[in-house]
Amino acid sequence: MAEFKDHFSTQSKGYGLYRPTYPVELYRHLAEISTAHDLMWDCATGTGQAARGLAPYFRQVIATDASAAQVGQASGPDNVLFRVARGEQSGLSDKSVNLITVAQALHWFAETDFFEEVRRVIRPGGIFAAWTYNYLKVTPEIDRVVNHYCDDMLGDYWPPERQLVDTGYKNIIFPFTVEDALQFDMCIEWNLAELTGYLDTWSAVARYKAAQGQDPMDVIRDDLQQVWGDPAKVKQVRWPLTVKISRF
Repeated sequence: MAEFKDHFSTQSKGYGLYRPTYPVELYRHLAEISTAHDLMWDCATGTGQAARGLAPYFRQVIATDASAAQVGQASGPDNVLFRVARGEQSGLSDKSVNLITVAQALHWFAETDFFEEVRRVIRPGGIFAAWTYNYLKVTPEIDRVVNHYCDDMLGDYWPPERQLVDTGYKNIIFPFTVEDALQFDMCIEWNLAELTGYLDTWSAVARYKAAQGQDPMDVIRDDLQQVWGDPAKVKQVRWPLTVKISRF
């Protein structure tokens, strides 16, 4: 079994506060194409964002994450049960799950036995869905500063799995047929403090701080504020989502 690489426990609180929310349209689509709505599994749930979003559509949601710190920050309605568990060891019964989701996390364990666990627990007619997003988009001027921060400053500090995100999961070999045509946009209204809070949640930031002894945000803070303008001003931040869906 591959070693669990915990990139987010030290940032769990910020992860819960500043991660953008996935579009309701995505949740509705997954609910509509699911042939039954008894049980869904949100794998690598983090602080439970996708589990909460899909909870209204399913009788029960099991939300798992290998990080106890992440699960400790998770919350959801009464029909969501949070557990500490790895993707390849869900603890779920054979052929018990109608929908399996992995939101912005498949790249961390795509090379493990996770896909065999998917085959074991999913019911005939069930749906598997994994989605990912890369860099945000605000305005061309803001995007240039953020992309410099992402690529030039943090480039050497991203874990190698990040490359799978950069290609929209095109380099992940799925052992089952995958639909590759769905596109959704994730949008949120943020001020400058909320944007910088989000930029501070990345795994590469923690590695940069440990290696350099400084916050990388301090290097770009003035440039970012200059192109943003009034820090209290709210702007739309957008991420294109790439969604991979399989039907069993």
